[in-house]
Amino acid sequence: MTKLKKFLSPLLISIYKILFIVIGKLPVKRNLVVFESFLGKQYSCNPRAIYEYMYTNLPKYKLIWSADPRSVSQFKKREIPFVKRFSIPWLIRLARAEYWVTNSRMPVWLPKPKHTTYVQTWHGTPLKKLAFDLESIYMAGTNTEDYKKSFYTESRNWDYLIAANQYSSDIFRSAFKFSESMLVTGYPRNDFLVNNKIEKSNIIRKLSLPKDKKILLYAPTWRDDQYHSAGRYKLELELDLKKLRDELGGEYIVILRTHYLVSEHIDLSNLEEFVYDCSSYEDIRDLYIIADVLITDYSSVFFDFLNLGRPIIFFVYDIETYRDKLRGFYFNFLEQAPGPLVKTTDEVIEYIRKYEMDQSLPSNFHSFYEKFCYLEDGEATKRVVDEVFNKAK
Repeated sequence: MTKLKKFLSPLLISIYKILFIVIGKLPVKRNLVVFESFLGKQYSCNPRAIYEYMYTNLPKYKLIWSADPRSVSQFKKREIPFVKRFSIPWLIRLARAEYWVTNSRMPVWLPKPKHTTYVQTWHGTPLKKLAFDLESIYMAGTNTEDYKKSFYTESRNWDYLIAANQYSSDIFRSAFKFSESMLVTGYPRNDFLVNNKIEKSNIIRKLSLPKDKKILLYAPTWRDDQYHSAGRYKLELELDLKKLRDELGGEYIVILRTHYLVSEHIDLSNLEEFVYDCSSYEDIRDLYIIADVLITDYSSVFFDFLNLGRPIIFFVYDIETYRDKLRGFYFNFLEQAPGPLVKTTDEVIEYIRKYEMDQSLPSNFHSFYEKFCYLEDGEATKRVVDEVFNKAK
């Protein structure tokens, strides 16, 4: 809604609403499925996995993507059908589609037509608290009451919600006030990690990365209270990349992957050939495949990376603030994290060196995997499609 206001006057927004309601009363376009990932910014995540499975196995469906106008190039180069988000064709297709499949919230002003089945895949196993489980909201452009009201309105539209495990299912029921069909199937996007047959060298070549270096993937999340405006968040890099280069540059490179809500242009001056900004790369799944070590903080990316059985370092310089003020956690992260929690760049370097000498993972790594990834067997997408699309027919 906020982004729409940048381009449309209040009067035009009202016209959009009315137009959507009117079009939504027309007969449904049977077998039309509209996909969207991260507000139309990416061809990625659970919607991508479902799309690719259906494209291969269910040819009777007409599949189309909702794309942010600034992100259409990634759909064009793959020759994937799309409509530009907030365009009139987008409005028409959404209003008449039989299915919506997305991993983030739709604009709150969109009244889902009665003929549409909304599959909400979400986008991660939660460590940090969500929605109604939050006591206070520090995000731009909203307050606690409005945020929760908006989330409640949106989640009333969901017919299906996908959970990677029973832990997530229990949290989603509470955090989203969700009472419809929960699909505890594993995450479709992680089938790629389990079944992947793409050679690591092919991805490295595609990204024009050096072939003779090990790879550190740095993927931090966003901070609710650090922003330029609503939906445009800052990223203040506390990890000293120059020190990493000086200490590790002979053996490693760093791939930087920022959160999709971060709009910051990261200054990587004098770090060329050591730090590669892959924030705009279409899907983080390829970056997982080539990474030797993941460095993150409170992002749900680490739950996915567990599937590869590789080291994870948690750079949590602001953990007290994040835990006690901004978000809070669903479990005791300090005691249960499947990797070391560190606050300085020197400690990050220390643990990278330690992993070089001793390849063993933390003692709780396996039990953590068994709790959160026990359904990740490469068949999650099939389970979702069978339940939503095959059973319906």
